[in-house]
Amino acid sequence: MESASPPRILGNMADKQDKAAAKAAAKEAKAARKAESKAKRGQIFQAFKMQRKEDKGLIPWMLGAFLLVVAVVFGIGWLLGIEWFLLPVGIAFGLLAAVIVFGRRVQKTVYGKAEGQPGAAAWALENLRGRWRVTPTVAGTTQLDAVHRVIGRPGVILVAEGSPHRVKTLLGQEKKRISRLVGDTPIYDVIVGNEDGQVPLRGLQKHLMKLPNNLRPNDIDTVEKRLAALASRGAALPKGPMPQGVKMRSVQRTIRRR
Repeated sequence: MESASPPRILGNMADKQDKAAAKAAAKEAKAARKAESKAKRGQIFQAFKMQRKEDKGLIPWMLGAFLLVVAVVFGIGWLLGIEWFLLPVGIAFGLLAAVIVFGRRVQKTVYGKAEGQPGAAAWALENLRGRWRVTPTVAGTTQLDAVHRVIGRPGVILVAEGSPHRVKTLLGQEKKRISRLVGDTPIYDVIVGNEDGQVPLRGLQKHLMKLPNNLRPNDIDTVEKRLAALASRGAALPKGPMPQGVKMRSVQRTIRRR
């Protein structure tokens, strides 16, 4: 009987090593998924404990949503004569409803705390879901008024937060500055606040989602590149000593015009 040739032995060893490596990688990936899932559950539990301390109506609302959905599904099953068959389905949908209520009430609390704080609008914009390009604080004042720029399917949206009479000036200046570059692209302006004509912080994302779709995905990339070139151009102070008799305010005005 002939013995196995050295190349075949080496090939078998390599196959075994590949299988062992693949098995180890799969095991590590499974462990990583378990750790990530455990971390997420821990975060949700911590959020639930914090929300329960601040929101006394959390558990009643969650329990009410759960029982209502279960009762509705069970009632439909009773009418069809399959109530016990639909009961597990009702429990599953009831748990989903309770989770949705929990998420909504947490969101309401978070927005309530953030409202009126400097940078709250930027935080809300950076949590937008979908194909949005957010650039925080493209214009601002020393009083922490700010204008943030968002590029999306509607076009260019300028979102201002701060004192209304100051941010209106900022919005006008920024709109004039970018209108030369974006051409016919629609430019929207939004002031975050609770007064007439303003958009509340908690409704900011919904307001942007309701705007009409005017751009295609490729158009979004084009507009973003044009505005990025504007930002990279920058406006630096002149090098060297400040000429005598030149006021700092005049220099800043010149910079803004560039």
